[in-house]
Amino acid sequence: MQLSRREILGLSGFGLGQIAVADLLGGDRLFAAESSSASDVPIYGDLRARKTHFPATAKAVIQLIQNGGPSQMDLFDPKPQLNRMAGQPHPDGVEIHQPNNVNSLLPSPLKFRKYGESGMDVSEALPHVSTIVDDLCFVRSMHTEHNNHLEGLNMLLTCKIFPGRPVMGAWISYALGTENQNLPAYVVLRDPDGYTIGGKQLWANAYLPALYQGVEFSTRGAPIHHLNPPTPLPPAAQRANLDFLRTLNAAHLRDRPGESELDARIENFELAARMQLEAPTVLDLAGETQATKTLYGLDNPATAKYGTRCLMARRLVESGVRFVQVTTSPGQPWDHHSNIRNEMSKIATETDQGATALVQDLKARGLLESTIVMWAGEFGRLPTTQNGTGRDHNRNAFTVWFAGGGFQPGLIYGETDEFGYKSVVNRVSVPNMIATVCHQLGLDHRRVQFPHGGRLETPADVTVTGAKVVGDLLNNAVYSS
Repeated sequence: MQLSRREILGLSGFGLGQIAVADLLGGDRLFAAESSSASDVPIYGDLRARKTHFPATAKAVIQLIQNGGPSQMDLFDPKPQLNRMAGQPHPDGVEIHQPNNVNSLLPSPLKFRKYGESGMDVSEALPHVSTIVDDLCFVRSMHTEHNNHLEGLNMLLTCKIFPGRPVMGAWISYALGTENQNLPAYVVLRDPDGYTIGGKQLWANAYLPALYQGVEFSTRGAPIHHLNPPTPLPPAAQRANLDFLRTLNAAHLRDRPGESELDARIENFELAARMQLEAPTVLDLAGETQATKTLYGLDNPATAKYGTRCLMARRLVESGVRFVQVTTSPGQPWDHHSNIRNEMSKIATETDQGATALVQDLKARGLLESTIVMWAGEFGRLPTTQNGTGRDHNRNAFTVWFAGGGFQPGLIYGETDEFGYKSVVNRVSVPNMIATVCHQLGLDHRRVQFPHGGRLETPADVTVTGAKVVGDLLNNAVYSS
């Protein structure tokens, strides 16, 4: 008879503490058996590394979320027609959904140049990114389904505008587990001063087992909150606490079988015991060279916080973490409804050097081909003016870039119209983008399934059209739908 972890913990006289100690001393890990629904879909209850559907190009993802809606025509997609027709109305009109937004074309206040062998256009706002364009894959033809920030972020991360679906990182953790059993599969690195718009919703597991939600690590103070007690307990007291906790857990599980939150809590206690040994070393930046710290901008107050998060992200994937999500400063700092030149310079300065250093560092260490770096906001901006010097939200066009993981370097994919208002050539939807990332990780997004609400949910779920891998973005990729 095969016992699940719940049954083992409920019957064991050794308790949770003994299990954790045995694991720390090199004992075998107690994994839950894979259970099945009526549709015979495996429901994973642990973080073991799992087989891919086909050979994978990449094994990890670092997702750089640029919350607020970066303006494509002021960063990556210059439109000379905006300069020629400055102040004139857009010929066909645009979606106006906020006050002080008028149908008057606004030229970019930022200068552009072409860089690299690819000839990619980058504005003066991103001097560091301009130096690595030949390592990047630019998708200028992204589009999405909503003009509000939270709905747009939900769409970017879950393929639906409403909350209640797992984010990309949770799906990938569920499908692949982690290569390092001493660290979480999915780590979130946010600004220690506060949350971005959406808060913890941006790394939610939704109906997937709670084990697969993102785990927050801090870049200020103790990297992992509550990992070690502030005052060490005598061994006997710790033993008594763990035995009592085991008793409570076993009783709770008997009354509420299959409750994933408690399963995840038990799993996390085991993980926490192992993290006490490994996580502090992985997250300690003291051993990094001064050259590396300077590369990431850690010696500059304007760039240090974001640069630290990017450097931590490199160390985490280097240590076997599957998915790392990095957010910007609190709120929605790319949201420039006025004074776009000055306001954009603040967030661009904060993030430009760290993101660039991450790509350079991964490449120098031979990790870039096995790691997907994804830079994306939730939507773009309008070509017309708001408040005279800013731009309103635009769901019809935005730019995303990828690096590594088999994405084609130096590629400029897709086009927007002459004003940058709509994607018109090689349009890429969010579900197609998520399907493509899954593909590079060796996953057929259609086969990553979880039963919920009477249907089998998938990462790139769309009701009518389905999602397709964008093979043209991939380096020497051979893909057949």
